Amino acid sequence: MYISETRSNLSNKFQDILDGKKVDTPLVGTATTSAILELMDISGASRPEADRDPEKMVKLASSFHTVARFEVIRIPFDVTVVGEALGCQVDIGTKARTPSIITHPFDKDPSEFNVPADLLERGRIPVVMEAISILKNDQGLEAPLVAGVEGPADLASYLCGIKSFLKLTVKKPEIAREIVEKCVDACIVCANTYLHSGADAVVVADSLSSPEMIGPDAFRNIVKPALIRFNEKINDHSILHICGEVDSIIPDMLECGFNAISVEENVKDLEYIINSAHRNNTAVIGNVSTADTLYRKAPEDVRKEAFKCLDANIDILAPGCGLAPETPLRNLLAMVEARDKYAVKKF
Repeated sequence: MYISETRSNLSNKFQDILDGKKVDTPLVGTATTSAILELMDISGASRPEADRDPEKMVKLASSFHTVARFEVIRIPFDVTVVGEALGCQVDIGTKARTPSIITHPFDKDPSEFNVPADLLERGRIPVVMEAISILKNDQGLEAPLVAGVEGPADLASYLCGIKSFLKLTVKKPEIAREIVEKCVDACIVCANTYLHSGADAVVVADSLSSPEMIGPDAFRNIVKPALIRFNEKINDHSILHICGEVDSIIPDMLECGFNAISVEENVKDLEYIINSAHRNNTAVIGNVSTADTLYRKAPEDVRKEAFKCLDANIDILAPGCGLAPETPLRNLLAMVEARDKYAVKKF
């Protein structure tokens, strides 16, 4: 039986993967949002409190390693932290319902938006910073830690409203790009602060950049330049997650300078994506189905899908996107079991 790595080995392997080096077996973990009900009950840290209390955030995050056996974990558990700090009101959700943006403060006049000078003191950003610091100073935590920020297109849609922002990308692309550039300034500030607090990498999650949403041309002309600048300005490893069928923008994603890309189950050709990424010295994370396999099916189905990812030479075996709160713990464990069996078979 394959034995999980020690803390130093996990950290070194994670860094090697993001540096484009070959490793013996993939890690199992997540770069996307991941709070599930069973782990809330086991850890004694439930949402929404765990989204706003650093000690509870730490307890819930740690359980993904100590209980679910994930070797890469992520905080925060939602994608509204930076948007809230920029002035959006947030429905804090419930134990089984994730937080969501409910107001768009610059829908009337997007040109009024500027990144506040006290951004790092606002909302839950200090909570995430403290949780990162606690996790990295906790000698019992063996797993590398990924800190998440919303991407610039998502932030722009939070500030302006999705319909208003998408309309700008078509009718006034120069204004859309100006907003995205300001939003990426906020991403850069938060990312560097999370890295300085001790995160091993940052992940930019930008669902609106999906070809099904903004479209490939708008991504290339409006969002891609901002993501390139993001990587010019941050101080460590970075990951890009874009939802949906991203095959058509894979070359553009790879040109943005991220150390890894995270893709979900809706991609058409995982092998093409992995081969393209590896030629670019970029790792790939994914892509076991969250909405179907992990949420609805049995552990054996999870293992079968995980084997397909492993056969395609995935670098970090992970859920394709954010986990539904009702996702069974047994299905997360099945991902680790699949990797363990795969490693034994390989050697």
